[in-house]
Amino acid sequence: MQLFFGFIFAIIISLLAYKAKSLDKSGAIAAIVEGTLIFGLGGWEWAILLLTFFISSSALSKMFKKRKVDLEEKFDKGSRRDAMQVFGNGGLAAFFAFLHFFFPDSLWAWLGFSAALAAVNADTWATELGVLARSQPRMITNLKEKVEKGTSGGVSITGTLASLAGSAFIALFAGIFSPSGEFFSIFMLITFAGLLGALFDSLLGATVQAIYYCPSCEKETERHPVHLCNTETRYFRGWKWLTNDWVNFACAGFGVVIVLLF
Repeated sequence: MQLFFGFIFAIIISLLAYKAKSLDKSGAIAAIVEGTLIFGLGGWEWAILLLTFFISSSALSKMFKKRKVDLEEKFDKGSRRDAMQVFGNGGLAAFFAFLHFFFPDSLWAWLGFSAALAAVNADTWATELGVLARSQPRMITNLKEKVEKGTSGGVSITGTLASLAGSAFIALFAGIFSPSGEFFSIFMLITFAGLLGALFDSLLGATVQAIYYCPSCEKETERHPVHLCNTETRYFRGWKWLTNDWVNFACAGFGVVIVLLF
Protein backbone atom coordinates (compact mmCIF):
# COMPACT_ATOMS: atom_id res chain seq x y z
CA MET A 1 0.00 0.00 0.00
CA GLN A 2 2.87 2.37 0.78
CA LEU A 3 4.30 1.75 -2.69
CA PHE A 4 0.89 2.43 -4.25
CA PHE A 5 0.46 5.69 -2.34
CA GLY A 6 4.05 6.57 -3.25
CA PHE A 7 3.15 6.09 -6.90
CA ILE A 8 0.09 8.36 -6.61
CA PHE A 9 2.06 11.00 -4.73
CA ALA A 10 4.86 10.86 -7.31
CA ILE A 11 2.37 11.36 -10.15
CA ILE A 12 0.85 14.41 -8.44
CA ILE A 13 4.24 16.03 -7.77
CA SER A 14 5.51 15.27 -11.28
CA LEU A 15 2.40 16.70 -12.94
CA LEU A 16 2.66 19.86 -10.86
CA ALA A 17 6.34 20.17 -11.80
CA TYR A 18 5.45 19.62 -15.47
CA LYS A 19 2.78 22.32 -15.31
CA ALA A 20 5.30 24.66 -13.64
CA LYS A 21 7.72 23.91 -16.51
CA SER A 22 10.33 22.47 -14.17
CA LEU A 23 10.15 19.12 -16.02
CA ASP A 24 9.54 18.16 -19.62
CA LYS A 25 7.55 15.04 -20.54
CA SER A 26 10.48 12.63 -20.29
CA GLY A 27 11.58 14.27 -17.05
CA ALA A 28 8.09 13.90 -15.57
CA ILE A 29 8.03 10.18 -16.39
CA ALA A 30 11.48 9.68 -14.88
CA ALA A 31 10.44 11.66 -11.81
CA ILE A 32 7.42 9.38 -11.35
CA VAL A 33 9.71 6.31 -11.33
CA GLU A 34 12.20 7.87 -8.92
CA GLY A 35 9.48 9.37 -6.75
CA THR A 36 7.65 6.05 -6.49
CA LEU A 37 10.81 4.33 -5.26
CA ILE A 38 11.68 7.06 -2.78
CA PHE A 39 8.15 7.83 -1.53
CA GLY A 40 6.99 4.22 -1.65
CA LEU A 41 10.03 2.36 -0.33
CA GLY A 42 11.54 5.04 1.87
CA GLY A 43 8.61 6.78 3.48
CA TRP A 44 7.64 10.36 4.21
CA GLU A 45 11.02 11.28 5.76
CA TRP A 46 12.75 10.29 2.53
CA ALA A 47 10.11 12.11 0.52
CA ILE A 48 10.74 15.32 2.47
CA LEU A 49 14.45 15.29 1.56
CA LEU A 50 13.67 14.68 -2.10
CA LEU A 51 11.12 17.49 -2.19
CA THR A 52 13.53 19.81 -0.36
CA PHE A 53 16.07 19.27 -3.13
CA PHE A 54 13.63 19.46 -6.02
CA ILE A 55 11.65 22.50 -4.86
CA SER A 56 14.66 24.56 -3.78
CA SER A 57 16.71 23.79 -6.91
CA SER A 58 13.75 24.42 -9.23
CA ALA A 59 12.97 27.71 -7.50
CA LEU A 60 16.57 28.89 -7.81
CA SER A 61 16.60 27.95 -11.50
CA LYS A 62 13.73 30.37 -12.08
CA MET A 63 15.02 33.18 -9.85
CA PHE A 64 16.95 36.06 -11.45
CA LYS A 65 16.21 34.52 -14.84
CA LYS A 66 16.84 37.77 -16.71
CA ARG A 67 20.33 38.04 -15.21
CA LYS A 68 21.10 34.47 -16.28
CA VAL A 69 19.77 34.62 -19.83
CA ASP A 70 23.21 35.40 -21.31
CA LEU A 71 24.67 32.33 -19.60
CA GLU A 72 22.29 29.80 -21.18
CA GLU A 73 24.74 29.38 -24.07
CA LYS A 74 27.20 27.80 -21.64
CA PHE A 75 24.96 25.11 -20.22
CA ASP A 76 24.02 21.85 -21.88
CA LYS A 77 20.30 22.25 -21.11
CA GLY A 78 17.81 24.75 -19.76
CA SER A 79 15.98 24.86 -16.45
CA ARG A 80 13.31 22.39 -17.63
CA ARG A 81 14.75 19.01 -16.63
CA ASP A 82 14.56 15.99 -18.94
CA ALA A 83 14.83 12.29 -18.03
CA MET A 84 18.63 12.21 -18.08
CA GLN A 85 18.83 15.24 -15.78
CA VAL A 86 16.37 13.62 -13.38
CA PHE A 87 18.44 10.43 -13.46
CA GLY A 88 21.72 12.31 -13.02
CA ASN A 89 20.44 14.21 -10.01
CA GLY A 90 18.21 11.66 -8.31
CA GLY A 91 19.08 8.22 -9.65
CA LEU A 92 21.57 7.36 -6.93
CA ALA A 93 19.23 8.61 -4.20
CA ALA A 94 16.47 6.36 -5.58
CA PHE A 95 18.90 3.43 -5.54
CA PHE A 96 19.54 3.91 -1.82
CA ALA A 97 15.80 4.07 -1.19
CA PHE A 98 15.59 0.71 -2.98
CA LEU A 99 18.35 -0.69 -0.75
CA HIS A 100 16.56 0.62 2.33
CA PHE A 101 13.66 -1.71 1.51
CA PHE A 102 15.99 -4.70 1.99
CA PHE A 103 17.95 -3.19 4.89
CA PRO A 104 15.28 -1.19 6.78
CA ASP A 105 17.33 -0.87 9.98
CA SER A 106 20.56 0.30 8.34
CA LEU A 107 21.86 3.81 8.88
CA TRP A 108 24.17 3.67 5.86
CA ALA A 109 21.23 3.62 3.43
CA TRP A 110 19.91 6.87 4.92
CA LEU A 111 23.38 8.41 4.87
CA GLY A 112 23.97 7.43 1.24
CA PHE A 113 20.57 8.79 0.22
CA SER A 114 21.12 12.06 2.09
CA ALA A 115 24.68 12.55 0.81
CA ALA A 116 23.62 12.01 -2.81
CA LEU A 117 20.93 14.68 -2.54
CA ALA A 118 23.18 17.04 -0.56
CA ALA A 119 25.85 16.86 -3.27
CA VAL A 120 23.53 17.59 -6.20
CA ASN A 121 21.76 20.30 -4.21
CA ALA A 122 25.10 21.89 -3.38
CA ASP A 123 26.09 21.79 -7.04
CA THR A 124 22.76 23.28 -8.16
CA TRP A 125 22.89 26.11 -5.64
CA ALA A 126 26.50 26.86 -6.60
CA THR A 127 25.55 27.07 -10.27
CA GLU A 128 22.37 29.09 -9.85
CA LEU A 129 23.75 31.58 -7.30
CA GLY A 130 27.44 31.55 -8.21
CA VAL A 131 26.78 33.02 -11.66
CA LEU A 132 25.28 36.08 -9.96
CA ALA A 133 28.61 36.99 -8.32
CA ARG A 134 30.15 40.26 -9.44
CA SER A 135 33.67 38.87 -9.59
CA GLN A 136 34.87 36.48 -12.29
CA PRO A 137 35.21 32.83 -11.29
CA ARG A 138 38.58 31.07 -11.39
CA MET A 139 39.39 27.60 -12.67
CA ILE A 140 39.35 25.12 -9.79
CA THR A 141 42.52 23.39 -10.99
CA ASN A 142 44.79 26.36 -10.23
CA LEU A 143 42.55 29.08 -8.73
CA LYS A 144 44.46 31.63 -10.83
CA GLU A 145 43.01 31.45 -14.33
CA LYS A 146 39.95 33.69 -14.64
CA VAL A 147 37.13 32.30 -16.76
CA GLU A 148 33.72 33.47 -17.95
CA LYS A 149 30.73 32.95 -15.66
CA GLY A 150 29.08 29.60 -16.28
CA THR A 151 32.30 27.95 -17.46
CA SER A 152 32.57 24.31 -16.39
CA GLY A 153 35.16 24.08 -13.61
CA GLY A 154 34.94 27.73 -12.65
CA VAL A 155 34.58 28.46 -8.92
CA SER A 156 34.10 31.58 -6.84
CA ILE A 157 33.71 32.49 -3.19
CA THR A 158 30.02 33.25 -3.77
CA GLY A 159 29.47 29.94 -5.53
CA THR A 160 31.33 27.96 -2.87
CA LEU A 161 29.32 29.57 -0.08
CA ALA A 162 26.13 28.84 -2.01
CA SER A 163 27.29 25.25 -2.38
CA LEU A 164 27.89 25.00 1.35
CA ALA A 165 24.43 26.42 2.05
CA GLY A 166 22.78 24.02 -0.41
CA SER A 167 24.48 21.04 1.19
CA ALA A 168 23.66 22.22 4.71
CA PHE A 169 20.01 22.71 3.75
CA ILE A 170 19.66 19.02 2.90
CA ALA A 171 21.82 18.04 5.88
CA LEU A 172 19.49 19.90 8.20
CA PHE A 173 16.58 17.62 7.36
CA ALA A 174 18.86 14.58 7.16
CA GLY A 175 19.84 15.23 10.78
CA ILE A 176 16.30 15.96 11.95
CA PHE A 177 14.86 12.76 10.44
CA SER A 178 17.91 10.55 10.96
CA PRO A 179 16.91 7.06 12.19
CA SER A 180 19.85 7.17 14.59
CA GLY A 181 18.39 10.15 16.45
CA GLU A 182 21.79 11.83 16.24
CA PHE A 183 21.48 15.34 14.79
CA PHE A 184 24.77 17.22 14.97
CA SER A 185 27.12 14.50 13.70
CA ILE A 186 24.76 13.61 10.83
CA PHE A 187 24.31 17.28 9.94
CA MET A 188 28.06 17.92 9.82
CA LEU A 189 28.84 14.72 7.93
CA ILE A 190 26.21 15.24 5.23
CA THR A 191 27.14 18.92 4.84
CA PHE A 192 30.81 17.98 4.41
CA ALA A 193 30.06 15.16 1.95
CA GLY A 194 27.71 17.32 -0.12
CA LEU A 195 30.22 20.17 -0.39
CA LEU A 196 33.02 17.82 -1.49
CA GLY A 197 30.68 16.24 -4.02
CA ALA A 198 29.98 19.64 -5.58
CA LEU A 199 33.70 20.51 -5.68
CA PHE A 200 34.37 17.16 -7.36
CA ASP A 201 31.74 18.12 -9.94
CA SER A 202 33.69 21.31 -10.67
CA LEU A 203 36.95 19.37 -10.92
CA LEU A 204 35.44 17.03 -13.51
CA GLY A 205 34.09 20.05 -15.38
CA ALA A 206 37.56 21.56 -15.52
CA THR A 207 39.35 18.41 -16.64
CA VAL A 208 37.43 15.57 -18.31
CA GLN A 209 33.84 16.71 -18.96
CA ALA A 210 32.97 16.95 -22.66
CA ILE A 211 33.29 20.58 -23.75
CA TYR A 212 32.58 21.96 -27.21
CA TYR A 213 33.38 25.16 -29.09
CA CYS A 214 31.09 27.41 -31.11
CA PRO A 215 33.06 28.89 -34.04
CA SER A 216 30.42 31.56 -34.60
CA CYS A 217 30.29 32.88 -31.03
CA GLU A 218 33.94 31.91 -30.39
CA LYS A 219 33.01 30.49 -26.99
CA GLU A 220 33.27 27.20 -25.10
CA THR A 221 29.98 25.48 -24.32
CA GLU A 222 28.48 22.23 -23.07
CA ARG A 223 25.90 22.32 -25.87
CA HIS A 224 26.17 19.80 -28.67
CA PRO A 225 25.53 19.29 -31.55
CA VAL A 226 24.08 22.80 -32.01
CA HIS A 227 24.70 26.00 -30.07
CA LEU A 228 21.95 28.51 -29.21
CA CYS A 229 22.95 30.51 -32.30
CA ASN A 230 22.13 27.39 -34.41
CA THR A 231 25.80 26.90 -35.29
CA GLU A 232 27.17 23.36 -35.12
CA THR A 233 29.58 23.03 -32.20
CA ARG A 234 32.97 21.35 -32.46
CA TYR A 235 34.58 18.99 -29.97
CA PHE A 236 37.08 20.91 -27.84
CA ARG A 237 38.21 18.78 -24.88
CA GLY A 238 37.26 16.08 -22.37
CA TRP A 239 35.71 12.64 -22.70
CA LYS A 240 32.91 12.78 -25.25
CA TRP A 241 30.65 10.44 -23.27
CA LEU A 242 31.00 12.48 -20.05
CA THR A 243 28.09 14.89 -20.42
CA ASN A 244 26.85 17.18 -17.68
CA ASP A 245 24.24 14.60 -16.67
CA TRP A 246 26.94 12.02 -15.96
CA VAL A 247 29.01 14.63 -14.13
CA ASN A 248 26.00 15.28 -11.88
CA PHE A 249 25.71 11.53 -11.25
CA ALA A 250 29.42 11.44 -10.35
CA CYS A 251 28.88 14.44 -8.05
CA ALA A 252 26.24 12.48 -6.13
CA GLY A 253 28.43 9.40 -6.15
CA PHE A 254 31.41 11.22 -4.70
CA GLY A 255 29.26 12.57 -1.88
CA VAL A 256 28.11 9.02 -1.15
CA VAL A 257 31.69 7.70 -1.12
CA ILE A 258 32.78 10.40 1.33
CA VAL A 259 29.92 9.81 3.76
CA LEU A 260 30.28 6.02 3.73
CA LEU A 261 34.06 6.24 4.24
CA PHE A 262 33.54 8.36 7.33
